[in-house]
Amino acid sequence: MNMKIFLKKPYIFWLIVIFVLYLILNVIFSGFYNTIQGIFIYYKTVNWFKLGLSILLTLFIGVLVSINVISFYIKYKERKNLKKCKEAGVLGGIGTIGGLITGVCPLCVTGLIPLIFSFLGLSFSFTILPFNGIEIQVLVAIILLISLWMIWRRQNG
Repeated sequence: MNMKIFLKKPYIFWLIVIFVLYLILNVIFSGFYNTIQGIFIYYKTVNWFKLGLSILLTLFIGVLVSINVISFYIKYKERKNLKKCKEAGVLGGIGTIGGLITGVCPLCVTGLIPLIFSFLGLSFSFTILPFNGIEIQVLVAIILLISLWMIWRRQNG
């Protein structure tokens, strides 16, 4: 994959727009805008390592989502065949939704899945998982990396 293509117009513009849009949606869906207030109030009890790691993973996932969307568009334009891009596009979509499900910080925020479960009367939190939900963010990043690999593996498509 030639990363220089992403730095050319209009792709650089769309990378930034998609990245910012993804982060805005993630903050809204996860309710992180409410959590920020609590972080400053309870800063002595916050696990800064896990919070920092979650935020870094969220930013990394946002970058991968942006690159996936642009890559899918570029390859679709080259191949003019949706069937050849379909598997990678589905995987990229799963990764994008997975990133929105975990939220910005799966340790301290609602996220999309707990919100959906709450409508069903069920209680769920990513804190019950061994690494407090960070493993979900790592899995999402791996899924998005696999999607990128699938998009760019066949140059002759």
